[in-house]
Amino acid sequence: MYYIIENMLRECSREECLAAGARGKQYVAVLTPQEWQSGRDSFEMGIDMDLDVVEIHNTKAEVNYDSLTGSFSIPNMNDLSADYGKFAFALDERGVVFIDPGDGASGIIKKIQGSKKWRIPSLERFLFDFLEQIVSDDTSILEKYEKELDGMDERLNQGVDFELERLNEIRCDLRDIRTHYDRLIDLVQELEENENNFFKSEDIRYFKLFSNRVSRLFDTVTSLREYTAQIRDTYHSKLDVKQNRIMTVLTVVTTIFMPLTLITGWYGMNFRYMPELDSPWGYPIVILVSLIIAVGCLIFFKKKKWL
Repeated sequence: MYYIIENMLRECSREECLAAGARGKQYVAVLTPQEWQSGRDSFEMGIDMDLDVVEIHNTKAEVNYDSLTGSFSIPNMNDLSADYGKFAFALDERGVVFIDPGDGASGIIKKIQGSKKWRIPSLERFLFDFLEQIVSDDTSILEKYEKELDGMDERLNQGVDFELERLNEIRCDLRDIRTHYDRLIDLVQELEENENNFFKSEDIRYFKLFSNRVSRLFDTVTSLREYTAQIRDTYHSKLDVKQNRIMTVLTVVTTIFMPLTLITGWYGMNFRYMPELDSPWGYPIVILVSLIIAVGCLIFFKKKKWL
């Protein structure tokens, strides 16, 4: 697919796209890896290396002598376990070419074509809108994470069963999202540097605007990760308190029965001359002494607030 950047993205043919670039108009092209391999020389970007979309692992940008190349690795924010949308790009002052084996870049461009109209069209404004589409729904998704964490925190404080496994999943998701934002910031900073003077100085502000937005999203994700750590610490604290209470009860029970066990041991010995054995009050007295010991221990523990 080929487009010319006018007041809106106008779809055109390959020949018209290349001719527009030669006349000073800026363009956008989306090619498959095969189309790029066979026709990259026609874009005259002076790229000697292959842009291998198979080897894409992250989002980045690299400055070359006559061009700026890089790649996007975009997570599915609704399902971070799904495959990332991966595609490469190459650009110069005349336009940008996306090398996309799927429909990641083309899907974003279709949204821009259907919703954006520019008063002052430019490659910089297109790139800004393209990057904005990547994070357009992220605020609402992060809000869902926040509400879910609030629910977990509330249930934890109410003593309801707690989903520690789900908390760990959210923490891992937020780690991946934060890494994604970090790499987006690095990419935009490369664009903002404008080392090859591909961009107009007055339009560099678009990249600054996007960088600020992603930085805010990055800070939000960092805060949410800290929130997960707080919830996890609270969970472990409550678990420790519960275990301490159990140990306290067991200790109290053990302490009460220790003297009773001693008495049982004494009177279980087979000595012939034990004065209590011949007394009709011996058995009741032992029971009474045992009760006094048990009640006395309970009263003592209550006063010490160990129960």
